[in-house]
Amino acid sequence: MIILSIDSSTPVAGIAVSDGKKLLGEVMINTQNTHSEKLMPMVAQLLHDLQMSIQQIDAVAITCGPGSFTGLRIGMATAKGIVQGGNKKLIAIPTLDTLAQNLNHYPGIICPIMNAQKKQVYTAIYKSTETGMERLSDYQAIEAETLAEQLLALGETVWFTGDGVDAFADVFRAKLGAQCRLADGNTVLPRAGALAMLAAERAEQEQFDDLYQAELIYIRKSEAEVQWEARNQQTQA
Repeated sequence: MIILSIDSSTPVAGIAVSDGKKLLGEVMINTQNTHSEKLMPMVAQLLHDLQMSIQQIDAVAITCGPGSFTGLRIGMATAKGIVQGGNKKLIAIPTLDTLAQNLNHYPGIICPIMNAQKKQVYTAIYKSTETGMERLSDYQAIEAETLAEQLLALGETVWFTGDGVDAFADVFRAKLGAQCRLADGNTVLPRAGALAMLAAERAEQEQFDDLYQAELIYIRKSEAEVQWEARNQQTQA
């Protein structure tokens, strides 16, 4: 099955095309440009370079959050547009699962952390097993200090990946000491290629998402929603 994978959940924009678990091509831009302006041109260029057409795509995989609210919406709208327009399959995969996949087969605990602002990170806890990555916790937004305390109690080496590494490295180093390991280079950024591998596993099991029911994972409300609710409560009072 030919899968087009799209990741726009962070400032990084990523596109990949795979045939099952064979990665045919991947493009990533980490310049924080507007996703609405670059996603489709990236798709078109990658398909052109692979001498493929959109008609050859069987399924579209998309990261469904958490992450940038705007980026997630642009990515999902793009994916659903391609799926609906070409009668293709949809595969929606949580962003944290994709980040954890970067460190597949690493020993110890795998902890993707995304900067959620307000001293918080979006995160979940994983461990690599012989059958794949096992998620040990719920997806959550949590203060970095609190997460560090929880991880310390596990008594294992913890590998961190994601844009939260730059923002909170000092917190985790101070709390975890020798247990703390920080990913770097290509393993710290969201990778459409990692999304493609997870999507291939889902496709093998024929686990596809409904075009009209697939939803984004926000975990918490946007700042705009919080402010609106606060103003509304003041008005009602």
